[in-house]
Amino acid sequence: MTAPFRICFVCTGNICRSPMAEAVFRARLAEAGLDGLVEVDSAGTGGWHEGDGADPRTVAVLRAGGYEHAHTARQFHASWFDRLDLVIALDSGHLRKLRRLAPTAGDAAKVRLLRAYGTGTATGATADSGSDPVSAPASDLDLSDLGLSGDLDVPDPYYGGFEGFEECLEMVETASEGLLTAVRAALPGHTAVTACAPEHDNRRAAREPHQPQQKESA
Repeated sequence: MTAPFRICFVCTGNICRSPMAEAVFRARLAEAGLDGLVEVDSAGTGGWHEGDGADPRTVAVLRAGGYEHAHTARQFHASWFDRLDLVIALDSGHLRKLRRLAPTAGDAAKVRLLRAYGTGTATGATADSGSDPVSAPASDLDLSDLGLSGDLDVPDPYYGGFEGFEECLEMVETASEGLLTAVRAALPGHTAVTACAPEHDNRRAAREPHQPQQKESA
């Protein structure tokens, strides 16, 4: 049996952005008929919230979007690189930390920014890269070379209002389309996969309006 393709989404504490990305991308995989071929999870660069559930505002925005969700926060460890095919950072700070944490250059090349998949560069790599559609070459490790800086960050909504979580969800949904395309292309026998994701605008349009919820203290 072919081993599944494994992806881990990473943010700071694994209670806001990365569990949101995990839930959204898992739904996209199911819609595309790829959920049996790809495993998805998430983690944080720090362990402050290990064992906690997702932020209530993340839970609310996912529920409003029609996404299933069950989550326990955990911290990312360098030993995980060996079993992962792709590590998706939610912002440029996470990208730098994860690449410094990587044991090898090959492991560092597995780390990509989520929103790099939603910019028209479907690979999430440099525009002139002829590399694998998911991972970049080992030399492609400097954000300044990529021209990304902080422009492709999914901003941390933790200290803001509920609207920030809704904006994060929109960013995650947009980037997930490009990521799905790249992952599908990286799977063995991907040409046999014909399932397409449905119109996701309908999902967004169906959301009920929410009042901003009181933020938890840091």
